Amino acid sequence: MSNKRDKSQQPDNPWVRKTGPDDDGDDGAAPEEELPPSPWSLEVPPRPSPWTDPAGPAAPANGGWGRASTDQPTAPDRPATPDSGTAAAGGWGKTDESAAGPGAGSGATETSSSWGDKVGSPSLRRPEPVKKKPPVPPLLLPIAGGLAVVLLVAVALVVLTGGDDKAKTPTPTVTTPPASTYTPPANAIAVDHGVSIVPANGWSLLATETQGKQLVTYAPNREPLAFLWVRQKLNVSANTYLLGIVEGETENENTQLGDVRNLPCPKDVLVECVAITYTSTTAKSGKVQGSVEVYRRKDGVVTALDFRSSATYAAKAESEAAPMKQSVIDSL
Repeated sequence: MSNKRDKSQQPDNPWVRKTGPDDDGDDGAAPEEELPPSPWSLEVPPRPSPWTDPAGPAAPANGGWGRASTDQPTAPDRPATPDSGTAAAGGWGKTDESAAGPGAGSGATETSSSWGDKVGSPSLRRPEPVKKKPPVPPLLLPIAGGLAVVLLVAVALVVLTGGDDKAKTPTPTVTTPPASTYTPPANAIAVDHGVSIVPANGWSLLATETQGKQLVTYAPNREPLAFLWVRQKLNVSANTYLLGIVEGETENENTQLGDVRNLPCPKDVLVECVAITYTSTTAKSGKVQGSVEVYRRKDGVVTALDFRSSATYAAKAESEAAPMKQSVIDSL
């Protein structure tokens, strides 16, 4: 046996032109027909670029990429054996589905898009960002905040009150002073809250005064010379009560006020004692002199001694008013 292939048993290659006599020695055979050009040597038009062609991809004029047009020669329809290497019956670049048999996949198809029939051409525009929906509706945010505040307040109240349903309101304590051992004389005039005043000779009660008790002394012509007014108020400071009285007495007058001074409280039941003096000029009475003393007890009762006199009678009026003031302090 020879290792050389038997050329007579292999089919002729239609794409190779024989230049010499046939190896089989058949000198009398008819000359072979002219072979068509190879499809691989056909000119393929360039694929249009989507970046330079504004009209977009279009189908090629010759019927598809890598396919010959109708005016170009194609390979002859020749029967092919499984190992011949020739084109199938469907033509070059195509597959005969009837010859492929069952289970064979379909070949490439012609489309009008250079990117395929399911892929769009690329775009140079940046895609719009996808709007993200808020995970929580905006209306629920203030509602949730309000509920949280209410919950925190409720927890704080429970902690402060020890879990009781009703919070305990502290009751203000009022210190009751011990019973006074002072016994007013028979001619004493009661004011209020256990306070009284003993009038001096020549001083009489002004019946028209309904707030507290006011004692007045008159001149022979019934012109008032001086007065001592005892009045009271509850749950205010002695200093505040004093300034209010002075402001009312000197309204619409040319007044010179002295300094508010603290007095030593003469009794243990007293917690605040203040006084002030002033001079004033009025259109009717001329120049007057006055003073105010205020005493506040532990039980919140504030008693004021409002004294006022004409300047010409001030020295005598002050000496007469001194024992009356002391009677009020003794009764506090």
